[in-house]
Amino acid sequence: MRGSSIGGGSLRLRLLAGSLLWLLVALWSAGLVLTDLFRDHVTRRFEAELDAHLNQLAAVFEMQSGGAGKLAMPLSDPRFQKPYSGLYWQVDAAGAAKAGLLRSRSLWDSVLIVPKDTPADGELHMHRVRGPDGATLLMLERLIRLDDPVAAGFRLIVAADVRGMSEPVLAFSRMLTIALVVIGVGLAAGALMQVWVGLAPLRSMRSALTAVREGGARRVVGRFPVEVQPLVDELNTVLAHDEERVARARTQAGNLAHAVKTPLTVLANAASRQEGALALLVMEQVSDARRQVDYHLARTRAAVAAKTGSAHTRVRPALEGLVRVLIRAHADREVSIDVSGVSPALVFRGEEQDFQEMLGNLLDNACKWARRNVRVTASRSHRRLILVIEDDGPGVRPDIRDHVLNRGARADEKVPGSGLGLSIVSDLAELYGGDLQLGEAAIGGLKVSLELPGE
Repeated sequence: MRGSSIGGGSLRLRLLAGSLLWLLVALWSAGLVLTDLFRDHVTRRFEAELDAHLNQLAAVFEMQSGGAGKLAMPLSDPRFQKPYSGLYWQVDAAGAAKAGLLRSRSLWDSVLIVPKDTPADGELHMHRVRGPDGATLLMLERLIRLDDPVAAGFRLIVAADVRGMSEPVLAFSRMLTIALVVIGVGLAAGALMQVWVGLAPLRSMRSALTAVREGGARRVVGRFPVEVQPLVDELNTVLAHDEERVARARTQAGNLAHAVKTPLTVLANAASRQEGALALLVMEQVSDARRQVDYHLARTRAAVAAKTGSAHTRVRPALEGLVRVLIRAHADREVSIDVSGVSPALVFRGEEQDFQEMLGNLLDNACKWARRNVRVTASRSHRRLILVIEDDGPGVRPDIRDHVLNRGARADEKVPGSGLGLSIVSDLAELYGGDLQLGEAAIGGLKVSLELPGE
C-alpha cells in the first residue's frame, strides 16, 4: 500500500483517482446538460409570453375613422405602464417612414427601431434589437390588415429585455453549481469510504502477515472475501513449504554436527589418556573444532529462529541460570555478577539456546577480565531489547575495539581462548537484526551493549 505514484505505488490512490475523475466528469456533464435544458425552457417561456402579449395587442387594436388606430383598452401587464420597465409594445404603420405610431408608456420618449423586412400577413418575425438605455431586446412582430385587404396595414410589435431570460439562467447555474459541489463532496466521501472498506481485507491480511513475521502465528488466519481468500491460501502454502524446508535443513545440520562430534569425542578421549606434546596438540585442535561446530550450528539455528520469529525467551530466568553456572566456574576468583537491573518482564524474541550462547560468551568474557564485579542491566525501547554487560577490569582500548569483534581476534594473546566468543555474539546478533557495541564501562572496565529484538 505504500508508494507515491498512482501508476505503480498505491492501489488506494488508483481507485480513488479513478472514482474522483469519473465523478468530476459526470457532475460536469450533468451541470452542462441541466443548464442547457433550463435555458431552453426559460427561452421558450419567454417567447411564449411575448407571443401572448402580441396576441393581446392584436385583440385590443382597432381602427378609428380616418384610418388611424388605437387600443380599445390597455394591455393587462402593468410593466407596460412603467417607464423603461423592460417590456414594451409599439404599433407602426406598414410602409410609413416614421416609426412609433402608437407605443407603450414604458418606452417613454424612445422608439423601437424595427429591421426593414416585410413579413407576410399574420407571419411572426423575431429579432434582437437595441432598446432604451442600450439594453438588448428580443422583439416579436406581426403584420395585420383590419378592414382593407389591400391597405398597407400595421406592424404590431412587442419586445422585452433579454435579461429576463439570462438572469434566471444565471441564478439557476449558481444554485446548481452549489448543489453539484455538495453532491460531489458527498460522493467523494462515499468513494473514499468505499475504497477504505473495500481494502480492509488487505489491511487484515497485512496484520496477519505481521503476526507471522513476529512469531505470533504460523499461518495467515482470519476471514477474508472470496476474492482475497485464494491469495491467503497460496501464502499459507508457501509458508508451510518454507517451514518444511527449514525443518529439514535443521535436521540435516543437527545430524551433520552429531556425525562430526562423535569422532571428535573419540579423539579427545584418546588424547586425554596420552601424555606429551602431541596429545596436547590434539586436545587443543579438538576443542577448536568443537567450538567451530557449535559456532556454525548456532548461526544456523539463529538464522532459522530470526526468519520464523516464533520463539520467545524470558530474559531474567535465562540470565539467572547462566549466572549460577558462571559463579561456579569462576569460584576461585570470587567474581560478583549483579543482575538486579534486569526486569522479569523483559522478553527476547528468539531461541533460548541462542540467547544463552550470546549472554554466556559475554558474561564469561566479563568474568575472565573483571577484578571483582560484573553488572548486567537491560531495558526495552520500541520493541527492541538492550542488554548492557559491564566489568571493572582493564577494558579494551578504543583503537582495537573493532578488531576484537573479528573471528579469532583476542585482546590479549596470553589469555586462553579461541577468539570466537565476541565474534559468535556479533554474528548471532546480526542474524537477529541486532547489534553489538563495545565501550567504556561506568565501573571502569569494558562495556558491551547488545541490541536484540524484544517485545
